[in-house]
Amino acid sequence: MLKLPLSYFPYELYLAHRFFYHSSQEKNGIYVTIIFFTDTDGQVVFLLFCNECRKTTTLLQSAYNYSERGMKTLVLKPKVDDRYNPDRIRSRIGLESDAASFESEDDLLALTEKIDKKTPLSCILLDEAQFLTKTQVYALGEIVDKFGIPVLAYGLRTDFKGELFEGSLHLLAWADELVEIKTICHCGKKANMVLRLDENGEPLKSGEQIQIGGNDSYVSVCRKHYKSAGT
Repeated sequence: MLKLPLSYFPYELYLAHRFFYHSSQEKNGIYVTIIFFTDTDGQVVFLLFCNECRKTTTLLQSAYNYSERGMKTLVLKPKVDDRYNPDRIRSRIGLESDAASFESEDDLLALTEKIDKKTPLSCILLDEAQFLTKTQVYALGEIVDKFGIPVLAYGLRTDFKGELFEGSLHLLAWADELVEIKTICHCGKKANMVLRLDENGEPLKSGEQIQIGGNDSYVSVCRKHYKSAGT
């Protein structure tokens, strides 16, 4: 049995592999005892975020958890997110890592197979998963089912109109596990909607679904304040 301090236990790894485990209190702190894998072939896990919810930071923390144990990961990002270097992924707090970028027409199954043959992969970490196409979401399931590589897809659920992105729609339908990472509205309630703001900080009611931006362009709010902002 492998015993790890709880502070070092990679929660995302637990989600992807569904460990059976139990915890016990010892003099030196809380420990988690991993007993065995119940699903070594992994899963597709969709981690749903609202805006301003540390999405990329959480992904990079997951990548670090794997690398710290000598496990190779593949970090993917869509090219539509062109805010930074296409070969790097960067969080708003400054954390960054190498990444492979892809277009909407790219075959993620073929890409994964090519890289996995060179260096066996332990996990795929995919940022901005809302921008995936239906075909690419299907490919994530193929990666898990054919190669046994778990996939952690990090993305938003809905756009500023309250409508699902294409990638989010099919991840909600096909992912093995859904994990909601929560943030709060300015009123203190759970934020589950996103407002897009103009240059004056006023909510926008129309526009293209995809518009890359940060905290100056988007703000997370609860449903009540989302509706009141649109009146």
